[in-house]
Amino acid sequence: MSTLFEALKQPDLYPTAFRVEPPAELGERLITPRKPSFFIARTLAGATDAEIAERKAAGEEFPTNARVLVPAQFGLVPHWAKSASDGQLRAVKLVNVKSDNASTGTAFRDAWLSNQRCIVPMMAFFTDDYRNGKPQSTRIARVDGLPMGVAGVWSRWRNAEDGSELLSFAIITINANAHGLMNRYQAPGSEKSMPAILNEGAYDAWLNARASQAKEFLRPYPAQKLLANPVEKKGRKDALGLGMVVRNPRT
Repeated sequence: MSTLFEALKQPDLYPTAFRVEPPAELGERLITPRKPSFFIARTLAGATDAEIAERKAAGEEFPTNARVLVPAQFGLVPHWAKSASDGQLRAVKLVNVKSDNASTGTAFRDAWLSNQRCIVPMMAFFTDDYRNGKPQSTRIARVDGLPMGVAGVWSRWRNAEDGSELLSFAIITINANAHGLMNRYQAPGSEKSMPAILNEGAYDAWLNARASQAKEFLRPYPAQKLLANPVEKKGRKDALGLGMVVRNPRT
C-alpha cells in the first residue's frame, strides 16, 4: 500500500521534469489520504476508446498534446458516490488500485475505461520495513534524486445539491514479489506491491494510450535506480522539513 508520499519540493521541478507549469502554491510536502495534491493529465474530458476513435475519424485532435497540472485530492471519490460524506469515507480506502483491478474494480472501472489516466508527480513514497520485527518507516526515492512520475487514475464527482465538483485520484500499484528492492518491505506474508513508476520517456505514451493498451506501461521500475532510507519521526524541523530524519541507506 502506498498511502503516504512526498510532493515535489521546488516549483522549477514541475517544468523541468514534467513539462507543466508549476502551481501557484506548492502545498504540503507530505501527502496522506484526502489531502490536496496534484496530478498531470492530457485533458479532463474523459472518453472511451470508441469515442476517441470517432473523434479522430471526424478530424478532431483528442486528446490534445498539452499536459496540464491539476489540483486534486489524494484518494479517489467515484463519480457514483451518493454524497460528499460517502465519498470521503470511500476515499481513504481508494488511494491505491492494483493494476489487475484497474479495469474491473467497481470504484475504478469507469475511470479506466474513460481513459482518465494520469501521472502523479512525487519525490518519494513511504513503506514499512518489518525485517527487525517492528515496522520501520522507509523512504523510497530515485537514486539520482529526481522526481518520479507514478501512474494513476482520476475521477470527477459532482455534488447534486450545490453543483460543486471534486477531482480526485488514486495511485496504481503493481506486484513486487520479485522486485530486487521492494520485495523486502511491507508486512511478512503479504503480497508485496509498489507504485507503478513510469519511465520518463513513456509519459506521453501513457497519457495517450487507449484503455485497451495502457496496462503495457505498468512495469516494475529497476531496483538499481531506487534508494531506500529508513526514517525516524522527530519533534523538530530537519533537513526534509517533514518532522523526519533520514538515516543511511538500507538495502
